[in-house]
Amino acid sequence: MTRKSSDGHGEADVQGDRTARQGGSGTVSDVLTELVAQAVEQTARRRKPRGDAELSVLASAAPEPRDFVAALCAQGLSVIAEVKPRSTSQGSLTHDYRPIELARAYEIGGASSIPTHEVGFGGSPEHLLATRDTVDIPILHEDVIVDEYQVLEARAFDADALLPIVAALPTDRLAELLTQTRELGMEALVEVHDADEVDTALSVGAQIIGVNHRALRDFTIDRASSARLRDRIGSRQVIVGESGIRHAEDARRLAEAGVDAVLAGELLMRAKDPATVIKELAP
Repeated sequence: MTRKSSDGHGEADVQGDRTARQGGSGTVSDVLTELVAQAVEQTARRRKPRGDAELSVLASAAPEPRDFVAALCAQGLSVIAEVKPRSTSQGSLTHDYRPIELARAYEIGGASSIPTHEVGFGGSPEHLLATRDTVDIPILHEDVIVDEYQVLEARAFDADALLPIVAALPTDRLAELLTQTRELGMEALVEVHDADEVDTALSVGAQIIGVNHRALRDFTIDRASSARLRDRIGSRQVIVGESGIRHAEDARRLAEAGVDAVLAGELLMRAKDPATVIKELAP
């Protein structure tokens, strides 16, 4: 269930209304619980100076979203290149974060991902807007989505898609936020970790499903999970392999397994020449 915020909009109940399917544990991982709590606090803070009504106006005036699905379905393997200064598993990735310059270098990949989760990824909506003005590829708004306000924020700051996590939301809330996303002209990369979460994503009509190879409980990587889940996801959905991409050979194996795109962050953030690395991932 959800509870209402002071202005009547739904807010995720982080204490008792989500069921994680991480390894069948039946409980949300501590990492995800913390990220969700931070997202709820962050959203409440951002809502104070700029409410939903103002964001709705900005979202309506934003340029037409770019086609995220088409970018991922281009010939060959596409790369969604993450522009982020930190990660939950590795901590700080750079001491000289320049999102605009990075986004320009990443443009060859087909799409880019800009985090707006402050504590977990070191992001902000301002990074999203600044990047949007400098590149021509679709931009993924990367946050832990728990509230309608974040969907409005994504569109108001010119995002083309966003990334809801199945394990972070009750199924009915996931469906509601996905509907809102599409009403605003965007698409969603719905993140899953296992077969049960794939079924949930399909039940709400997810068109793009991202298989996160990293377990949130202990950060272990299982790169074979995309291949295992490919048949369950089906041929009509776009599939994205997320996390743990170390080199071109990993990308090649995922492509051979039927993956349409990879989401790569740490590899590119640590690379001296990220554009060359992207070319190697998607030759």
